[in-house]
Amino acid sequence: MAKWDYKGIMPALQVPFHDDESIDEPELSRFTNWLLSHKGITGLVTNGHTGEVFALDRDERAEVTRIVAAAADGRVPVVSGICCESITEAVEHGVAFREAGASGALVMPPHMWLRFGMRDEHVLKYFQAIGEGSGLDLIVHVYPAWTRASYSTDLMVELAKLPHVAGFKVGTREMSKYARDVNAIRATAPDKAVLTCHDEYLLASMVQGVDGALVGFASFIPDRICALYEAVKQGDLKTAMDIQNSILPLKEAVYGLGEPTGDAHSRMKTAMMLAGRFSSNKVRQPTEPPKGKELEQIRTALRDAGMLLEEAAE
Repeated sequence: MAKWDYKGIMPALQVPFHDDESIDEPELSRFTNWLLSHKGITGLVTNGHTGEVFALDRDERAEVTRIVAAAADGRVPVVSGICCESITEAVEHGVAFREAGASGALVMPPHMWLRFGMRDEHVLKYFQAIGEGSGLDLIVHVYPAWTRASYSTDLMVELAKLPHVAGFKVGTREMSKYARDVNAIRATAPDKAVLTCHDEYLLASMVQGVDGALVGFASFIPDRICALYEAVKQGDLKTAMDIQNSILPLKEAVYGLGEPTGDAHSRMKTAMMLAGRFSSNKVRQPTEPPKGKELEQIRTALRDAGMLLEEAAE
């Protein structure tokens, strides 16, 4: 039985870097505590796509998790992303995360599955091995329906039956399948968390009866996203729509008009710096900070939202 229920709003944290690209531990600790000062934040996620997982090695991923878990100090669960190719490597990462203080792992599909697809039995073995080998609660990261690593509804039902699986981060991006997936998981394992990860249209995905959201955008505007989910839970659609409308310009500045792209984390980090969340927008190569029109769009969205620091307004 999982210690935590993994429901509510769980931000996927950005990682602040020094100029030499080393992890800025004091900034990350401060940021962790700032996030936890917001009512409605029920967990923290390290080493997601927002956290530049692809740019970090195993030791750095464990170090980020250690810093966040130490700052959280047991107030909420800390979940760390597993982004690996082999079962052996994935288990090693899981063990390192458990030792660093994580209670759960967000398990992403291996890149090989994105390229070649996968068999259901391989997916089940992958999750079984990570759960048994690491002892962590597992959250299934469900990729968009258009990818070759998208899980069928039937496969999600089988995953929901696994004892180590505690929840699902559902990013189907095809709303009819999304509704089927959510209902199928609910019917199979009603006690397990179902979280949206549709940063680009949160309200539409929240009203499907999910248990919250696991999104990078909650690192940037935790107050608005927590308020949005609370309005949805209360059935206050008018308030929810007003909050969603206030989020929209910020979303478009970070994510554009579609799904998150490979440099969305860079734009978000710049927005966070301009809003005073971080002191630097340093990202790791080959990604670059936004410039020109992209930068001005972010600045304008923050100014209009009343979030732009005075010293960043020039």
